[in-house]
Amino acid sequence: FMIKHIVLFKLAEEAEGNSKVANAVIIKQRLEALKDLIPEILKMEVSINHADAPAGNYDIMLDSEFRNLDDLHTYISHPEHQKVGAFIGKVRIGREAIDCEF
Repeated sequence: FMIKHIVLFKLAEEAEGNSKVANAVIIKQRLEALKDLIPEILKMEVSINHADAPAGNYDIMLDSEFRNLDDLHTYISHPEHQKVGAFIGKVRIGREAIDCEF
């Protein structure tokens, strides 16, 4: 079995001097850059909600895969992930996540 780590973020309309759309792009770029910095990440895709989708939708989906929970925890505690997480924490108003075996 492997671990799939899926996280949904709802972003503030404006935060850190940026619009929601700009922050979504920043988050996507920063999260995807982690693939080259953290070897435990087997797969990582970051998707931004479609502009014409319902307003109640979450704004970003992180879909990532790891060999096991230990690798997921290594990723979560990695200093580069912590930096990205600190930014996300400043611009998000909601977060939902699931970690499942597949």
